[in-house]
Amino acid sequence: MTEKTDSSIKYAGLFRRLLAIIYDLFLLLALLFVATAFAMIFNQGDAIEPGQPLYPYYLVYLLTVSFAFFGWFWTHGGQTLGMKTWKIRLQQTDGQNISWQLALIRFFTAILSWSLLGMGFIWSLFQPQKRAWHDIASKCVMLDLRVPE
Repeated sequence: MTEKTDSSIKYAGLFRRLLAIIYDLFLLLALLFVATAFAMIFNQGDAIEPGQPLYPYYLVYLLTVSFAFFGWFWTHGGQTLGMKTWKIRLQQTDGQNISWQLALIRFFTAILSWSLLGMGFIWSLFQPQKRAWHDIASKCVMLDLRVPE
């Protein structure tokens, strides 16, 4: 297998990344519905609402489920289902799959990127490798895998 030169690498742009995120959010939402149904067992079958003693644990549980969803895909091939659909892949800057530790850094930095009005994502528009804050923090790049015509 030949090694790609830096000039032959194509980095994924913001638009493709956002499309993959939208796709993945639908999948994550379905998973969180199932996780919530399971959590309701511990609250006599009722919804867990703000103000209830279980609520903080419930939020941590949902955050953990969300991290497990993204982390597993990122550490096992670098592609969520949305990323596969839009032909983009996550990898470390040295070409390796990311570790669980880097996935955790990426996950929480991505939340920060979103919470600051998407500034972490907008940042990628001004970077030569199109890296968002969470890419930089986790030492990753997002590749565009489409074959040039």
